[in-house]
Amino acid sequence: MVEQIQNLPLEDVIGDRFGRYSKYIIQDRALPDVRDGLKPVQRRILFAMYKDGNTYDRNFRKSAKTVGNVIGNYHPHGDSSVYDAMVRMSQDWKLRHVLIEMHGNNGSIDNDPPAAMRYTEAKLSKLAEVLLQDIDKETVEHVQNFDDTAMEPMVLPARYPNLLVNGSTGISAGYATDIPPHNLGEVIDATLKLIDKPSASVDELIEHIKGPDYPTGGIIQGLDGIKKAYKTGKGKIVVRSKVEIEKIRGGREQIVVTEVPFEVNKGTLVKKIDELRADKKIEGIVEVRDETDREGLRIAIELKKDINSEGVLNYLYKNTDLQVLYHFNMVAINNRRPELLGLKQILESYIEHQKEVVTRRSQYELSQAQKRMHIVEGLIKALSILDEVIETIRASKNKRDAKENLIAKYEFTEEQAEAIVMLQLYRLTNTDIVSLENEFDELKQTIERLKDILQNEKSLFKVIKNELRA
Repeated sequence: MVEQIQNLPLEDVIGDRFGRYSKYIIQDRALPDVRDGLKPVQRRILFAMYKDGNTYDRNFRKSAKTVGNVIGNYHPHGDSSVYDAMVRMSQDWKLRHVLIEMHGNNGSIDNDPPAAMRYTEAKLSKLAEVLLQDIDKETVEHVQNFDDTAMEPMVLPARYPNLLVNGSTGISAGYATDIPPHNLGEVIDATLKLIDKPSASVDELIEHIKGPDYPTGGIIQGLDGIKKAYKTGKGKIVVRSKVEIEKIRGGREQIVVTEVPFEVNKGTLVKKIDELRADKKIEGIVEVRDETDREGLRIAIELKKDINSEGVLNYLYKNTDLQVLYHFNMVAINNRRPELLGLKQILESYIEHQKEVVTRRSQYELSQAQKRMHIVEGLIKALSILDEVIETIRASKNKRDAKENLIAKYEFTEEQAEAIVMLQLYRLTNTDIVSLENEFDELKQTIERLKDILQNEKSLFKVIKNELRA
């Protein structure tokens, strides 16, 4: 037996292994793809649910079933990491538009843990199905899964720019990303603008996308920060809670918070304000109450008589998460590499992706239409010489022989002959000839339309724009 032991310097081994690990977590774990805005685990969850028929128009299904499915087929990691990713995609205070609808306790804005996956139920949301639309029409590359038993998509067709709409956060080796959520309508308007005018500047795009649109609301301050972030991919803005000052009994006032900054834990915020009151860091607060109910978020900060509420509020902005700094760091995987991207580059990459998706889909539909057209032509020809065809089939020994005779006698092709011998008797009625001729005309139009899309970039962009508007 040959010795398999190698003598290598430790730093070479560690350097090599850490390099491989870094490459893996950058490309295949922590950073989203610029085209569909998803990390691999999210993409696999959505794809597994779609494949399993766990879609928007069907009933909810146990989360544990989906998690097992994802681990068994696509993502050989721990169940908790898959379930956590699944829960996050269902939390409407984390995502602008949820991709999974969940029944049961899926956590809260106070960071309460969700119920275990054996208790909750889930299905794809309507918008998630838009991300997956046409995936069966060879629109995207598929690769083998980890044990070569199934195929999984490298990216989803993504009918809207999900990276900007839902944002993303992640930390990998040497790279981190922080992309805030945006308004779906605004992002689509900006994309349409860029399709019509590829030379559009970031300033022109900002006319459509005014800034982030957080699911938890709040007020954004600092237009320069937004502009800088959209131009370079990095920038910072101030996000402030939405606050009103109400008069209460005895001539006193209370500060009422109805929206908090994105990703702020409400429970911790209330606790922090109450600690400032208890530690006498600030005078004038009587009590802090969390009055959140199903009507919406509400924190009441009751003040003593004759206290300047503006002063208290400014102190709280400075010393608590009532106001936070949000740092843009728009890093995403573009062509298998992590890149810091500005707004325009993100939309350009998305438009490129859509061009490829629509082109591939049109090629697929064209080949399907041409195959069907060929068979319809054969059937029309067969029905016009029906008696001879029946005679030939009756004189044949078996199916194989019948097909060979049809091909030899009437010059049908293999596919047409197969369709003729498989024809059911009731299809020989008069009405069927008419419907075949109608189908022939429809197929002809479809083929012309698809060829036009494939040959003419204007038609291609028209399709993309109509689908985005929809």
